[in-house]
Amino acid sequence: MHNTDVKKFYIAGSFRYVSLINNLSASLEDLNFTRTYDWAKNKEVDTFRKLQSIANKEYKGISDCDFLIFVFPGGKGANIEFGIATALKKRIYVLDLIDKIHDVKKTCTFYYLDNVCRFDGKIGEFPEFIANQELRHK
Repeated sequence: MHNTDVKKFYIAGSFRYVSLINNLSASLEDLNFTRTYDWAKNKEVDTFRKLQSIANKEYKGISDCDFLIFVFPGGKGANIEFGIATALKKRIYVLDLIDKIHDVKKTCTFYYLDNVCRFDGKIGEFPEFIANQELRHK
């Protein structure tokens, strides 16, 4: 039987944080969430056709998710993914690894949109924080 109540997520971030991103994904999956697309599995990309294929899969992953997780700082792709999620009016959870989002002189205005939830706490508490927030959006 297919469970339509399962919430789906997409994680935007940098390859330099792939281990943290995969651990976060596993923790969310343990809480019965589903990842829409795992871009971290993309290794050597040596053709524009492969880039196009990946771009379409990433876009679909964002389109299909209920919420996006933005691991900050992200690379150029992660920032574009944040923008796509914003345009699609997705809920966005920000995990700030370098403590710049709360610095008014260094942050970005878009991190303060109404659909963006900024997390303050230990990384290990982030999945439970998301689960608690998502209970409000049933």
